[in-house]
Amino acid sequence: MIFYKTDDEVELMRTSALLVSATLTEVAKVLKPGMTTMDIDKLANEFIKDNNAIPSFFNYGGFPYHICTSVNDVVVHGFPNQVALREGDIVSVDVGVIKNGFHGDHAYTFILGETSPEIIKLVKTTKDSLFEGIKYAIAGNRLGEISNAIQQYNEKQGYGVVRDLVGHGLGRSMHEDPQVPNFGKKNGGIEMKKNLVLAIEPMVNMGTYKVTTDPDGWVVRTADRLPSVHFEHDVCVKADAALILSDYTPIEKAEKANGNLNSSYYN
Repeated sequence: MIFYKTDDEVELMRTSALLVSATLTEVAKVLKPGMTTMDIDKLANEFIKDNNAIPSFFNYGGFPYHICTSVNDVVVHGFPNQVALREGDIVSVDVGVIKNGFHGDHAYTFILGETSPEIIKLVKTTKDSLFEGIKYAIAGNRLGEISNAIQQYNEKQGYGVVRDLVGHGLGRSMHEDPQVPNFGKKNGGIEMKKNLVLAIEPMVNMGTYKVTTDPDGWVVRTADRLPSVHFEHDVCVKADAALILSDYTPIEKAEKANGNLNSSYYN
């Protein structure tokens, strides 16, 4: 069942989404080679609780950590661990919170220090494809227009768009209808209506779109073990233009100030 939100509920969801953005900003301020993803998990958990919210992911379906930290060839659902991060690693940090009865859930992929032009291009393309998809989150459009825009943008660069995992509706539950694939035909899917809230999240691989799952049943990796990138925004469908509830601006500012990225990333 699809749950359309009231305007007041959308504002509550914006509060939850912006808390996720603030949490990712705290990560962006400190993330460096030598840290561990368990350090990030601890930081995020404490920040979320200090802001009177609950980490959505902890114990969700048995998931044993507070956030997902997916490094290099890990697509999603990466377990935080005590392995030191290295120069050139890419780390997708996916955070969920429950505040005022509503979930916020979005992700950002960080580059640690200097890396190759090929990695920078993959990260930039995936991030840009998210905004290409968001352009179509307008009442009266088909959901497939979002999916197709993301697919076409990435496949033109020769990248693999993951099929096994998709975005989703968001609200009082973390995963609501409808599913939001990152691939498909323009005329596919439901006709979107005002105040449908979606978590749109392209997951894009440098090589094949195929993935495997570790024996733990959670950690998803690229089948060819090439890098993968994941970005996600919380988006409300509106009549004239999509309303992005989350905000990358403070994350980007903190990321740049922390000096993780080669300046070419911003060009």
